[in-house]
Amino acid sequence: MNLNTQKVILLHGLGRASHSMTYLSNRLQRAGYSSCNVSYPSRKYSVKKLAIGFILPAIEECIESNEPVHFVTHSLGGIIVRQLAALQAPINFGRIVMLAPPNGGSEIANIVQRNVFVSAFNGPAGKELGTSEKALPRSLGPAPFEVGIIAGNRTINPLLSRRIAGENDGRLSVENAKLEGMADFIVLPVSHPLIMLSKKVAEETIHFLEYGRFQRK
Repeated sequence: MNLNTQKVILLHGLGRASHSMTYLSNRLQRAGYSSCNVSYPSRKYSVKKLAIGFILPAIEECIESNEPVHFVTHSLGGIIVRQLAALQAPINFGRIVMLAPPNGGSEIANIVQRNVFVSAFNGPAGKELGTSEKALPRSLGPAPFEVGIIAGNRTINPLLSRRIAGENDGRLSVENAKLEGMADFIVLPVSHPLIMLSKKVAEETIHFLEYGRFQRK
């Protein structure tokens, strides 16, 4: 089966819009994929509401019948895909590439929750991304699909990075990007806000969608 003929759904992160994923969308199209770059109101609703009320209808518009659909996600987008799987949404999941996903929660989300004004600005979904065992990311279980994860270990905000133990991308630790059951994992010298603009990230993303593993060149 030629995976390059299949659909790829792109989901941006918290507080972003589809234009933040345009570079990756263009790279995927040049590689022969049919990409669908989705915008959704990430700051207005809970992860569950975003998944069912916005992302699932967008997916249904992009795909035909029960064809496999791949995903490339940034940050919150990866948690939304996990939420869809946990809810047993009628999606034939193909391969998923998650960029900087807070699968174990975000250390910075913990800090933000203590600030009423910033927490309100990030909205309901932002409040769900903490690192506690009861927080949403840790409650969704192991990967039920074939997923490759790209984490970053650079920052554009050293002050935030100092609040996170170990290697991190300025928003979450490398360790908290991991997910039980993942097919592959790679760390690249990129920051959380800019990971989706990296040429190397694009190359590794396309390689995983084609082969189910990263190339590591």
